[in-house]
Amino acid sequence: MPAEDKWNSLPALMLGLARSWPDRPMLRYWRNGGWRSLSWAEFALQVADIAAGLRARGVCPGDRVLIAAENRPEFLIADTAVMAIGAVSVPSYTTSTVADHAHLLRDSGARCAITSTARLATALAEAAGLGGLDLLVCMEETPGTTPWSALGAARGDLPMLAAEVDQIPSGRLACLIYTSGTGGAPKGVMLPHRAMLANRRGIANFIRRLGLPRDACYLSFLPLSHAYEHTVAYLLSSFGIEIVFSRGAERLAAELQEIRPQVVTAVPRLFEVLRARILATVEKQSALQRRLFEAALRLGLRRLDGPPLNALERAQDAVLDRLVRRRMRQRFGGRLAALVSGGARLDPDLSGFFLALGLPVLQGYGQTEAGPVVSVNLPWDNDRRSVGKPLPGVAVRIAADGEVLIRGSLIMDGYWNNPEATAAALRPEPPDSEPWLHTGDVGELVNGALRITDRKRDFIKTLGGEMVSPARIESLLMAEPEIAQAVVAGEGRPALSALLVPAEGQSAATVEAAVRRVNGRLAGVERVRHLATVEPFTVENGQLTPTMKVKRRAVLQAHEATVNGLYDGAA
Repeated sequence: MPAEDKWNSLPALMLGLARSWPDRPMLRYWRNGGWRSLSWAEFALQVADIAAGLRARGVCPGDRVLIAAENRPEFLIADTAVMAIGAVSVPSYTTSTVADHAHLLRDSGARCAITSTARLATALAEAAGLGGLDLLVCMEETPGTTPWSALGAARGDLPMLAAEVDQIPSGRLACLIYTSGTGGAPKGVMLPHRAMLANRRGIANFIRRLGLPRDACYLSFLPLSHAYEHTVAYLLSSFGIEIVFSRGAERLAAELQEIRPQVVTAVPRLFEVLRARILATVEKQSALQRRLFEAALRLGLRRLDGPPLNALERAQDAVLDRLVRRRMRQRFGGRLAALVSGGARLDPDLSGFFLALGLPVLQGYGQTEAGPVVSVNLPWDNDRRSVGKPLPGVAVRIAADGEVLIRGSLIMDGYWNNPEATAAALRPEPPDSEPWLHTGDVGELVNGALRITDRKRDFIKTLGGEMVSPARIESLLMAEPEIAQAVVAGEGRPALSALLVPAEGQSAATVEAAVRRVNGRLAGVERVRHLATVEPFTVENGQLTPTMKVKRRAVLQAHEATVNGLYDGAA
């Protein structure tokens, strides 16, 4: 494997590897009813062609180019080509509204956009408004756009481009990744090449110690427009791991068994859905099968948390591994080496469920503003109550008020056109004079591992002056199989309330019973005294980010009347 510091930019990394691995499969994707493969050499040639096409149509260094497409080879080809000519890529979600696209176009100043479908091209044209776009490229034949095929028809000079990208400085701006906006308008995070390459150096030893086979693959289904997937796709492929683009979350279960990946990245919401499906399946099985599953779960948790199993229990556990856990591993393809959770806090009970069933769940932590990977657990050093130890080269410090602070070459340059927000996020913390990234997360360091306990700004202060962590209560509520989603309210109120989305097939009565169970494990001030069942929080209604994080502010605004009604006339 080449030295970690050989490349200063993502295009130099990718085109350099294409010279080393020309015939090696890089991408696998579904097209016209079957799986197709793209080699590293083919990828590099297409990058050179698209780069030439962009230049021929006036895209210059420093220009921002918005990219809105599903996970497909053309996304990474366009993204790499944009960065290769010194322009700046601005990924946008395919699920974004016209208003969302308009904000990104207006804020970034992008005059060029590349998209995948006629629907998205129409939305982007509307979002651009009267001034329009200088260049709108569509991968589908769409009137009023430049076809992707025409853009790539300009034959690029790959050796010349490869020599050119080798001169890109590591501090050059690579992309603007807009935060998913759980509160307020999304801000454009300025990520230079060095930030994402710092992540690569940080995970290099981890990937090598996994000892993956040459044909290892990574199943990609989180949107490439998110910082987590955007960086991970480049990093994992750069270690020779083939990227397989999923056809969508609804096909994920079948693809896990068909593709049999070694690596999968996910967000906590996926684990909640998978646990609910597994428990629903177990509920339909025979009494013996249910007892075996419960025993595997119980003994698996004992292995994780202690006390140690005795000789008889170890023998029982070995049998259960063959009868229960092997079958569970087969549901995930049977070859998983790492099932990495990121994007939000993963409840320890949720990760414990999967670990006890023999699945290698590893929780990590990061922020768009930090490349985005800050820390990750390792299979041989996995503390499910933490988000792992910081990557090499990453400094983590806990401020006096508990806020997690980060420093290192992975840190962003700031927020695009937003000096006030930049100054608030990147500032010194006494006694240091150099800036730290203030994450807004509250946490602690335990034996070198980072534990995230809450969001600094999400604490609820009740009428009695008590400070309560809603994230912890919401995690406990969503751990109940009857509850799919939860948001806890109560700022300035005498007690807490909850907006709850029932799991499929559940009623208000079963949800109330689940709340009673959770309340039995909470301190008095933490207990949910009032509740209402509501419609699901979704991307479409603006209450969920594309990576399945609940927009707390949006949910509370949308259900303000409901929350107020819970307290009307209450004692």
